[in-house]
Amino acid sequence: MTKKEIKKLVNEAIQAKRFSQAKYSNFKVGAALLTKSGEVYSGCNVESSSYSLTICAERVALVKALSEGEVEFEALAISAKRGEFCPPCGACRQLLYDYAPNLDIILSDGSTEKIYKLHELLPVAFSNELLEK
Repeated sequence: MTKKEIKKLVNEAIQAKRFSQAKYSNFKVGAALLTKSGEVYSGCNVESSSYSLTICAERVALVKALSEGEVEFEALAISAKRGEFCPPCGACRQLLYDYAPNLDIILSDGSTEKIYKLHELLPVAFSNELLEK
């Protein structure tokens, strides 16, 4: 990805954060998922008073894309608090890995980006290959 494409995806994540429903933690997160076809699906975190029912921005974006028939993904940008990088939680890492183990994960602190491959963030991951044995 070019720097311009990265910045565009990060801006989509920042915009998605505006819709965050974080009334319990006030920790707003936005995510933007780029598909191989060039479409971008955004998501924000949606909290529940029963914390275990909360869904993260990354999973919202992924589920939106999958529910529209997208199955190939290139990159996911994540934006949270300005001045901090916010990596995906363990549950998000696992679900993302199930659908895109080579996904680029772009973390933004509002002025700088860090880019990782998803498999770097979830080494020795559980995968469908283990289920097929």
